[in-house]
Amino acid sequence: MAHNIPADLKYTKDHEWAKIVGDTALIGITDFAQSALGDIVFVELPEVGRTIGAHQTFGVVESIKSVSDLYSPVSGSVIESNSGLQNTPELCNAEPYGSAWMIKVKLSNTQELNSLLSASDYEKFLSTL
Repeated sequence: MAHNIPADLKYTKDHEWAKIVGDTALIGITDFAQSALGDIVFVELPEVGRTIGAHQTFGVVESIKSVSDLYSPVSGSVIESNSGLQNTPELCNAEPYGSAWMIKVKLSNTQELNSLLSASDYEKFLSTL
């Protein structure tokens, strides 16, 4: 099954994406993740101001099938959290790369971006699953 993998984003093997703009990263879950989870019914996101490390859990997404931790692709401080997902968690299924972004993080270590996957590397990784 082909998945939507926008070329301008960076990816993790935990199926999160990051859109890097200057010194901030917009973060969400990939099309593959939402598809694997099924209908998403609840999203728990961190408070603004919380500091998170790369690969650390920053929240939880719950579907009718399972509960999954969300892992940050980067280290930094949460400067915005998408509160709209509390009332409309199903956006994660409909628009994983659009209005269902989860958090915006001010980067504390831009070197970490080098360890993220490109769209083509993420696509190759998915083909091994």
